[in-house]
This record gives sequence, structure tokens and C-alpha cells, in this order.
Amino acid sequence: MTESFVSIRNLYKIFGTNSMAMISRAKAGMHKADMLKEFGHVLGLRDINIEIKKGEITVIMGLSGSGKSTLIRHLNRLIDPTSGEVFVNGTDILKLDRRQLLHLRRTQMSMVFQKFALLPHETVLRNAGMPCSVRGEDGKKTEETARNWLHRVGLSGAEALYPHQLSGGMQQRVGLARALTSNSEVMLMDEAYSALDPLIRSSMQDLLLELQNDLQKTVVFITHDLDEALKIADHLVILKDGEIVQQGEPQYILLNPADPYIEDFVGDINRARVLRVRSIMTEVTTDDDGLEILDGDENLELAILRASGEADKTFAVHSDGMRVGTLRMTEVLKALVPAARRSATTKEGP
Repeated sequence: MTESFVSIRNLYKIFGTNSMAMISRAKAGMHKADMLKEFGHVLGLRDINIEIKKGEITVIMGLSGSGKSTLIRHLNRLIDPTSGEVFVNGTDILKLDRRQLLHLRRTQMSMVFQKFALLPHETVLRNAGMPCSVRGEDGKKTEETARNWLHRVGLSGAEALYPHQLSGGMQQRVGLARALTSNSEVMLMDEAYSALDPLIRSSMQDLLLELQNDLQKTVVFITHDLDEALKIADHLVILKDGEIVQQGEPQYILLNPADPYIEDFVGDINRARVLRVRSIMTEVTTDDDGLEILDGDENLELAILRASGEADKTFAVHSDGMRVGTLRMTEVLKALVPAARRSATTKEGP
């Protein structure tokens, strides 16, 4: 079982002049809008509990005002909670003094920002090497490390350029290289790709997954885009009005929405492109070697193409060369329709 590297426990954040006095009201369930109207305080987060696994990408998503950016800023203590605990690698970071917190930020955490946050008067190379420079590391080694990561993100040859000479996608690649140069265990990415054009955004998502396959960083990724979340997340947390509505493995959430809000949230997603064969396969029920083979990580779109219109088609599902299940096209067709719509159709009858 993958261990937790970051633990968020019973976290509350209330903005206002007397936030501690509002905790009891928040715990009693007072709505965000009521707290603002009656007491002039903003309920940012309510009773947040998340275990962020080592080496996985945890995506925190929600609409504007849901609290997702407020939450990520608690992990490096840019914001302190009104109540609750945050542990990083077993350390209660709320108990760290200024020097210890600075060390945590410099060695265990890096951040990729939405607006790139590059120093305009420094070259690409110096921007990428900034984490090492701030730590006072050897200049030659810093330059070597920065060049290595710039190469990994596809920016070899751009080292002497300045940020204003780069496109938005290239600037974000510098930001990613800078985060990787820090060699930190945790990468915080706050709406890192939301300012990019769709095609560039997709390529940056692919780059992140490619790097993650090699590096196994502990990534906390903030987004408001469901397609992006489903593409990159190992663990998905959905917020609404500062509260967690549902969290878990993305495929499970898509197939088992917890309430009408989540049903609406995922209702218009292209399920054939997002759902994986492994998520709807059944147990092995036959040893028939004549069945065509599908990989468990392929999406349902490929399964539909491979079935060539045969609704009664059955596939053997494999993972790492081993038979792990059976996929029936009848189950694929059911999975393409959200559960709520199937239920409504059943109640209506023919």
C-alpha cells in the first residue's frame, strides 16, 4: 500500500477579524453564505481530510470559490489554518519556526504557478537554476542541473533567452524545470496550465505524465477542468463551497457519483474517452484462449472500435501480460450512460 507523504486533518480556514469564534459555528454546519451575511466572515475550508500518497498525483478541483487554491497554500504555509493539522513526511508543519519553515520550502516543496512567476531580468538558465542558487549551491553544479532539466522539458537551446522572448507554453516549461531543479519530493501546481491554449495545455499534461512515470514525485495539482483532472489524477478531490463533496480514484467517482452535484459535474464528460477497460471489466469466467485481448488501461473508445459494432463481443483483459478480467460489450454500452440517467429511464419504463 502506498504511504501518505502529506496528511491534512480536520482543517478549517475562516477569514475574518474573529475567525476563532466562528469555528464552533462552522463545525455546527453553518453555511458559507450565512456566515458571511450574519458575521462578515468567509468560510474558506471546512473539515478537510486528505491523505496525499507518496509518488502519486493528487488533483484538487472545483469551481471558482470552492477553496482549492486556499487549500494548496496550507501545504507550504503561505496560509495558516484556523484549526486543524498538516503533516509533511511525518512533520507537523504548523509547529515549525521561521527557519525550519524556510528549510521545508527550499528542500521538500516546489511550486509551479499559473502566471509562470519567472524573473524577467534573468535568463531561462538562471530562472531554472534559481532553487539551487537560493540554497547557495555551487554555481557550476547549479548550471549543470538546470541545463539537464531544461533538456528534459524540451528547452535545450533556449538557455540564454529571457522570459519575454518565450511563448506561454515555453515559459511554463521553464517553471516546471525550475520546480524539478529544486529536487523536492513535493510539487505543488496551482492552476499551472489554465493560462495556456488547449493544444499546448494538452502537451504539458502529457509532459507531466511522462516525467511522473520516471520521477514518481508527490504532486498536488489544482484545476477547475474536469477533463484535465481525469487525465492526470491518481487521486481526485472535488470541493464545493470549501468542503469535500467526494474524493477517490477518478474512475470510481465517474462511475459512482456520491450525490446530484457530482452527477451534474461529471454528466457531460466523454465517458468513452475517459473510462478505462479495467474499471468495468468483470472477473475471469472463461479460459478460452481464442478471445481477443485488450489492455486494461485502454479506454472504452478503443474497445468500441475493436468490437466493430458487435454488441455481444467479449474480450480477454490483460495487464502486464497477465489475464486479469473479461470485458463484455454489453457492459461497455451500459457504462457509457451515466447511472442517474439509467435509473431515471428504468423508473419511467417503456
